[in-house]
Amino acid sequence: MKAALRWGLGLLVSGGVALCAATAEAHPHVWITAKSELIYAPDGTVTGVRHAWTFDDMFSTYALQGIEAKVKGAYSREELASLAQTNVESLKEFRFFTFAKADGKKENFLEPVDYFLEFKDSALTLHFTLPVKTPFKAKQLVLEVFDPEFFIDFKYADQDPIKLVGAPADCKTQFQRPNDGTAGAQKLGEQNFMGGAGSTYGMMFANKITVDCP
Repeated sequence: MKAALRWGLGLLVSGGVALCAATAEAHPHVWITAKSELIYAPDGTVTGVRHAWTFDDMFSTYALQGIEAKVKGAYSREELASLAQTNVESLKEFRFFTFAKADGKKENFLEPVDYFLEFKDSALTLHFTLPVKTPFKAKQLVLEVFDPEFFIDFKYADQDPIKLVGAPADCKTQFQRPNDGTAGAQKLGEQNFMGGAGSTYGMMFANKITVDCP
């Protein structure tokens, strides 16, 4: 069931079982193109992270099965609202694949807000904001986005992958992309990812965002 959840990202649990079984010979199962914004309050405290995750065409097509649209081939936010809610609720189990440290201290996030799904160019994009549990100031913020078990491959967009919203002018951003782990992962079977060392395989392919504010 855990594999099904990761394959479907919680969207279609029952259908995901069969689909995951058909593709269990290789990892990852889902590809996401991401963009993120770090949100700051006027006093320089970090208040949250805003994500936009675009799913690959195959997964988008699968996720849309059973959803009726008034206009063929087009889906409104309203028509996708239930799917968006299922999506964000399911992400909680996986800590939203978003991990933050402020000056070396782990920070936690609250439930997602302002979430919705957008359908464009044959792909679904999930938009949502993660408020931090306690707003904070930090000389160095490190944010990593990845799936520890590498069922999902996160790749940040080539253009404007990271933005600071409202950050102090002297804050500097560094962005480290991971190596392509897909080829190596595809040589491993499903059993390699069910626990033990395989359960942290994705850490090697984390997208790392570092913000230094003197």
